[in-house]
Parts: sequence; structure tokens; C-alpha cells
Amino acid sequence: MEYLPIILIIVLIILFISGIKIVPQAQVYVVERFGAFRGALHTGPHYVIPLIDKVVKKVSIKEQVVDFKPQPVITKDNVTMQIDTVVFFAVTDAKLYTYGIERPLSAIENLTATTLRNIIGELELDSTLTSRDVINSKITALLDSATDAWGIKVNRVELKNILPPREIQDAMEKQMKAERERREKILQAEGEKKSQVLVAEGEKESKILRAEAEKQAAILKAEAEKQAMILRADAVRQQKILEAEGEAESIRNVQQALADTIVQLNNANPSQNVIAIKSLEAFAKAADGKATKIIIPSEIQSLAGMASSLKEVVTDSNIDYGKQTYTDTTYTG
Repeated sequence: MEYLPIILIIVLIILFISGIKIVPQAQVYVVERFGAFRGALHTGPHYVIPLIDKVVKKVSIKEQVVDFKPQPVITKDNVTMQIDTVVFFAVTDAKLYTYGIERPLSAIENLTATTLRNIIGELELDSTLTSRDVINSKITALLDSATDAWGIKVNRVELKNILPPREIQDAMEKQMKAERERREKILQAEGEKKSQVLVAEGEKESKILRAEAEKQAAILKAEAEKQAMILRADAVRQQKILEAEGEAESIRNVQQALADTIVQLNNANPSQNVIAIKSLEAFAKAADGKATKIIIPSEIQSLAGMASSLKEVVTDSNIDYGKQTYTDTTYTG
């Protein structure tokens, strides 16, 4: 009996220690007192009364993933297929999750199957295969609404696989093959069309460039011919100008020589006999022409006899003097 106090103390210590509860992160402990819900213990240390309070359930509040097995569903056009789903959910209320429903995972699985059958039953096969996002959104909304009473939040539902019957798969493969062949032919036709268009555009551009080149060549040729004509005309004009200037210079020289001769004659003061002799020399030169008549100035009337002799010499000749033509020889005084 002497060890009884020690044993009681040890039992009390063990009971006290057993009442200390440390809740890990992302978990919630559901505590009952005498079979009734007392409360939920969240992350951290807690103390419960031994033999009175009891942790009846440890609930994880992390997001959970459940992969359900394929479920047979029938489409609107009476095609039976197998669809398996993946549900992402998290517990938001540990009390409702514990007391709201028995076997919540099984309930979610059955609810997912029935909801999926309802949605697929309103769609045809082609729509089912091409409307995964729509189906996922509808199932997620319906499951989330139904599981609120269980303390569960359905975050997302995904259709993992859609498996139509084998004959449908074969038909779909043939259809896809035909569709790929059709697209290939369309792509080939479009490629040939673009190739022909590019070739035609290339030929068009080539013709345009050749025409432009010929046009430029013709313009340059015309410009060259024009420049050549202008240069030839300038050369002819310069030549005529030089010839005219030469003739004018020659005439000026002749006139200057005549003027100088006259000046010299005036300075020499020739006598009448010298003038008469020079006049006879001039008439002798004039007689070398073809004029039939000549005019003898009055100043040399005294030389009439000489003129008669000169007439006999030039009877058969023409004389052009002072640019006037006469038919008979006339002596004027």
C-alpha cells in the first residue's frame, strides 16, 4: 500500500500528458465530450480533458485529388462510352465533413457519376468529344453546390478519358484520315495556286521591267540623236559664222586695201596723163569679159581714138561693168 500514492501520481501524470494534443499544419481535430460535438482543434497545441473529451476524427484540410474509375454513359444519339473523372476538392468545415454524410468520398464518386450521365445525355457524340471544358465547368458547379452541406469545396473536375466503342473509334479514325487527306489536297491546291500566281506576277514584273528598259533605251537614243543633231547644227552654224567672218574680214581687207590705194593715190597727186593711162589699163581688163557694150566716162573723151581701137578688139566679147549689160558700144562725153 505504501506504493499506492506513487502509482496514483504516475497515473495522473499519464492522464495529464494524454490530454495534451498538438495539431499539425493543414489538419483539424474533431473533439467530442460524452459523445457530443465539443469543438474543432486547429493547428497548434491544445489540451483536452482525459476520459471526458475524445478526438473522434482527424480531418485534412489540404486539397485532395480523387481519380474515379470509368463510368458508362450514353449520349443523346445513343452511343455508349466510358468516361473516367478526376475530382479536386478540399474540406472547408471539419464538423460538416464528420457529421454531414457517411463515407463522403463514395458520395462524391456516385454524385459525379450521376451528374456526368445527366450532362452527357443532353449532348451528341461529336459535342461530347469537343466540349470537355463545358462539361468540366457544369460538373464542377453542380458538385460544388451539392457538397456544400458536407463541408466540402469542389475546386475542379476533369474528364480524364473519353472512350467511345471500338467501331466508333474506327469510324472516327477513317473520318480523320479523310479529313487530313482533304486538307492535304487543299493545301497542295493552294500551294500550286500561289506558285502560279507568283510565276505570273514574276512574268508580269519582268515584262514591265523590259518595257521600262526599252523605253529608257529609246529615250536615251532619242536624247543622243537630239544632242548629235544639236552638235552638228552648232558645228554647221559655227562653220558658217567663221566663213562669214572670213569673208567679211576678206572684204574689209579688200576695202581697206582700196582705201589705202586711194589714199596713196591722193597723197601722190597723180597727173591727168597718169589717170588716163590707168583708165586705159582698167578698160583693157574689162575688155577681157563677155560684155558687148562698155560705157566710157566723159573724163577720158580725149581718148576716143583709143576706145575705137579697143572696140575692134572686144567686138565679139561681153563686158560686165558695174553689174549693167548693154547691146551696143556707147561713147558718152
